[in-house]
Amino acid sequence: MTIEPATELGSGGALRLPRARVVPLSAPPSLYTAAVERYLTGAGIAKSSARIYRISLTTWGWMLAGEPPPTGPARRGAKPPVFPVAAIDDPALPEFLAELAAARADEMDADTVNRELSIARKAIGWWQRQGWIECDPTIGIERRPAPPDRTKALAENQIAALWRLDVALREKTQWKMLYESAARADEVLCLNVEDLYPQDKRGRITAKRGATEWIHWQSGTAQLLPRLIARRTRGPLFLTDRKAPAGTPTLDVCPETGRARLSYRRAEEIFEENTRLLANPLASPDDIEDLDGWTLHRLRHSALTHDAEDGTSTPMLLARSRHASVRSLERYARPGVDSVARHVAERDGGARDRRGRRRRAVPGPGHGPSSVSGRRSGP
Repeated sequence: MTIEPATELGSGGALRLPRARVVPLSAPPSLYTAAVERYLTGAGIAKSSARIYRISLTTWGWMLAGEPPPTGPARRGAKPPVFPVAAIDDPALPEFLAELAAARADEMDADTVNRELSIARKAIGWWQRQGWIECDPTIGIERRPAPPDRTKALAENQIAALWRLDVALREKTQWKMLYESAARADEVLCLNVEDLYPQDKRGRITAKRGATEWIHWQSGTAQLLPRLIARRTRGPLFLTDRKAPAGTPTLDVCPETGRARLSYRRAEEIFEENTRLLANPLASPDDIEDLDGWTLHRLRHSALTHDAEDGTSTPMLLARSRHASVRSLERYARPGVDSVARHVAERDGGARDRRGRRRRAVPGPGHGPSSVSGRRSGP
């Protein structure tokens, strides 16, 4: 974007102060959908994040077009809204958009609402810097306060019951991998066949902020993966049951089967439906459809909690969880003061006494030499 000064004649022929005039860096796209694609390719969005960004920007597209976004089954297969990108500068839009955003916030969880708002603002800011639009209609829309993470770990007998469910090979493999690797669900669903190293029981993922990281699994996943992959050599690891609809991004389509990548929403829906009876063992089969099952996030939370309870060392828990701070482990099992001190000492090369000599941390009551202790977090 470049800015050119422009002078104007005021009343009485006096010159006004120069005002900035935005000159677009490139010809602006005519339609919103085209602006979204230009943003995803031109703003350096990681391939693993592009799918989530596109979904969020499609949701906001309906609201920017003055329509409430479809929810539930109606969202599946709904065509993206078609309207000119210049409509974002409509002076009447901010007030109407705030009402639509508030209505959506009442229906969705705070984390989803905040994530979608953040993505929309990033895209709008990028379009402004290109000189395609001038206004940000989301100004005045506030982020929703996210509730504290109260996710509870599943008990080991509940995990065992999960493995006994009669479900498809895709679900068995996906759930095993989530639990054994303690990875985030969106990371696992973004895996491609070519990202896997089965002989090493590991896979390459793109984590937060675009960093390349590795997840590791165990024998349960290792036994299921060859059957799931069959003879495929590339494309998304977890696929839908049907052919990909027209317009599905190439990165989300298997070039060998023509099927699409399984979405987070659908994977969560399948897991929730299949675990309703496990989550509500005393419920009547007639009432089960009105009850909630478990969320995919609980598999990660459970894996790390069980690791902590089994005495896994603090450095190993950090490596498994891929958290940057040892304090983040407190949601799984609260580290004792001595455990945190030992980790800091190990990280900094060892603590020293007043005379400058290296000393070893003495474990306190109930703490092993390098373990994270804490109460068991039951369901």
